[in-house]
Amino acid sequence: MSQRIAIVGAGQSGLQMALGLQARGYHVTLMTNRTPEQVRAGKVMSSQCMFDRALQTERDLDLNWWEAECPPVEGIGLAVPHPEQPGARLIDWAAPLDKPAQAVDQRLKMPAWMEAFAARGGDLRIGDAGIDELEALAASHDLVLLAAGKGEIVGRFERDAARSPYAAPQRSLALTYVHGMAPREPFSRVCFNLIPGVGEYFVFPALTLSGPCEIMVFEGVPGGPMDRWQDARTPAEHLQESLRILRTWLPWEAERCAAVELTDANGILAGRFAPTVRKPVMTLPSGRPVFGMADAVVVNDPITGQGSNNAAKCCKVYLDAILARGDRPFDAAWMEQTFARYWDYASYVVDWTNSLLAPPPPHILALLGAAGQAPALAGRIANGFDNPPDFFPWWRDAQACHALIEQYLPQAA
Repeated sequence: MSQRIAIVGAGQSGLQMALGLQARGYHVTLMTNRTPEQVRAGKVMSSQCMFDRALQTERDLDLNWWEAECPPVEGIGLAVPHPEQPGARLIDWAAPLDKPAQAVDQRLKMPAWMEAFAARGGDLRIGDAGIDELEALAASHDLVLLAAGKGEIVGRFERDAARSPYAAPQRSLALTYVHGMAPREPFSRVCFNLIPGVGEYFVFPALTLSGPCEIMVFEGVPGGPMDRWQDARTPAEHLQESLRILRTWLPWEAERCAAVELTDANGILAGRFAPTVRKPVMTLPSGRPVFGMADAVVVNDPITGQGSNNAAKCCKVYLDAILARGDRPFDAAWMEQTFARYWDYASYVVDWTNSLLAPPPPHILALLGAAGQAPALAGRIANGFDNPPDFFPWWRDAQACHALIEQYLPQAA
């Protein structure tokens, strides 16, 4: 294949795409601002719990290198504290996933993929990409994909106001990677805890540089009592703040943490960003187009854990479209059509994720409560994380939601 494709950004989507194209004979240039060694030695980047359909896109490209050693995530659980009874739970249920999920620390995965790309003859370039670099890549390649999730260059893609209801961050975010947490029985799971008016906490097993671990994810309402990460100036203080939150609102989660310690000094992260959809084509000053993918054009709040899943699924849509294009040009019209195919899926993820950032409507509270009495309904909700379009229309439509509840729990409708 004589076509030359450049990819800027070496995260889940950029690297998966680079290796996928490389395997099909394309000349691929991959540009990123950090070496594999710098990524390994750096801070954790995300929580990256990937469900089965996203994992399958890796398997299809023979990139599932950690599947045997990564602890499985076997289910999803939900707990909501009781507003009047401290330490009690108003809602508490768990359901197994049909197929396990898994989370591999990107400090483990991305450097290995980068090194494999270079070892297989790929053109790996380390440096920052600005407009001048994009112009040079666009002049020497048939297609430039921008797969970076942040940075000044991402802001060059126009925000799609009609698809981006939030202009500001909706949560203060933090990650804490730990060893020594007591496992959840009888099956491992993503434990979601929703604290109305305060925020959310979820935790699940993962694989990091030092072996199996648990990833704690905190989502605090900005300005609220969970939004205190700026006071945690050291890794030890970050861990203490994590435990303070659990002791204050989620004692059943604090009980699991009697013996926890950080996986490493870089196993922490705090920050915030606004969930945003951007228009997929950036036109350079020369008139040449650059095609945005994954987080560059659709970035969700982590509350539904879809970031790496979206990245892998976006890669599959784009990769299939590139392969089908043959020798025809990758023009702006093709880019718009390809993004529209991805948006057919991603629009549901955006809608579902954004809905969870607002106070839940009565039909969702009824649904989550009913799931505690109907294991099959709990399973239906749990397995939607693998394919969020399955949540519709009943997630948004109260009438359809009550019909669903009645289907699983006739006496509760």
